Amino acid sequence: MNYQETIHYLFTRLPMFSKIGTSAYKKDLHNIRILEQANDNPHRKFKTIHIAGTNGKGSTSHMLAAILQEAGYKTGLYTSPHLKDFRERIRINGEMIPPDVVVAFTEKMQTVIPVIEPSFFEITVAMAFEWFALQEVNIAVVEVGLGGRLDSTNIITPEISVITNIGWDHMNILGDSLEKIATEKAGIIKEGIPVVIGETIPETKKVFQKASLEKNAPIYYANELQQVISWEQREHLLSVTIQEAAHLDAHQYLLDLNGFYQAKNIGAVLQTIRLLQQKGYIIPETAISAGLAHTRKLTGLHGRWEQISDHPRVILDVGHNEDGIKAICEQLELTNYNHLHIVMGIVKDKDISKVLSLLPQRATYYFTQASIPRALPAEQLQTMAAGAGLTGKIFKDVNSALKAAKNAASDKDLVLVCGSVFVVGEVNR
Repeated sequence: MNYQETIHYLFTRLPMFSKIGTSAYKKDLHNIRILEQANDNPHRKFKTIHIAGTNGKGSTSHMLAAILQEAGYKTGLYTSPHLKDFRERIRINGEMIPPDVVVAFTEKMQTVIPVIEPSFFEITVAMAFEWFALQEVNIAVVEVGLGGRLDSTNIITPEISVITNIGWDHMNILGDSLEKIATEKAGIIKEGIPVVIGETIPETKKVFQKASLEKNAPIYYANELQQVISWEQREHLLSVTIQEAAHLDAHQYLLDLNGFYQAKNIGAVLQTIRLLQQKGYIIPETAISAGLAHTRKLTGLHGRWEQISDHPRVILDVGHNEDGIKAICEQLELTNYNHLHIVMGIVKDKDISKVLSLLPQRATYYFTQASIPRALPAEQLQTMAAGAGLTGKIFKDVNSALKAAKNAASDKDLVLVCGSVFVVGEVNR
């Protein structure tokens, strides 16, 4: 197979959660263990940081990887899903895995795949771990796909575990309460391994405390240890001032991930860096500042309050669940514009009514759908949105919706594309 044939095979032959949803989710680590054994357990050959959470785990992963790169470490980065190119999921020092490596690994797995019938996600995790081992990375930042306890990435024993926050998402798989969801995320806490918690609420804090005690894992609450004193947006940057516990001075950092909600993620990033420094990793302040200021450039992260054009201003944001949409709405309140145009598509297995109830009624909507089976048809979205007081027309695809929004908008209007990672991923930049 060539590269395009290989990608077609991976996308069509293997169950893929982003396309078909729950039926693609494998609720154990059986397959990933077999895949790892078949490849001589590459996950044991390099150091890792493991990151879970409802929102912010992608941004946190990329910021940590950028800082480690700037500190001189050969850094692997595994994230999901991708926006445009499958290879975005697997990077070393920001460079995507080469196409020929994707082909070679998939061909090598041809004897195993028919036997164990792995999911798309299980194969990509195994691919990433083998590539990181072959390239002898110093450390890899590994983002959980879904949940934590039963996620394929949970085969690793990391230097540090990180849980960014807990919110309402994937309740059909993870549970119908914040405590149940937190329990699944807390499944990445390992025996004796420090864990950093980004944000807590009473319902989730007790879950993390219990898990850390059971695992003898030192626990660090980032929002208590790395306090945000102030933040402000400057052009395309976010300025955040942080005061560390037991320190009188404060540090100011500039982030090129400029959504204000990154102020919630930076605490977990900095606390993780402090723990790595205590473990002997040499990470100077200059590397921290440079990594945060150039995360997009260093790691290729997109779709987080990302501006892609002016006049009208067009913003892409992958926020898609209750907390993600809340953050977008708070960001909108801080943003100047004349009129708001929202291009929106969503997938069927979200709490759609709750998401729609949070969105501003004083906006013009362009309802569409991503080209995946999980996408809620635009006609149904329009009907449901009308019940929440949101009005707009239907468009057959994301780019026709965006074109209509841009044509209707004045120079000082704002066009926002949101609702699904897959909607943002289909935008022609």
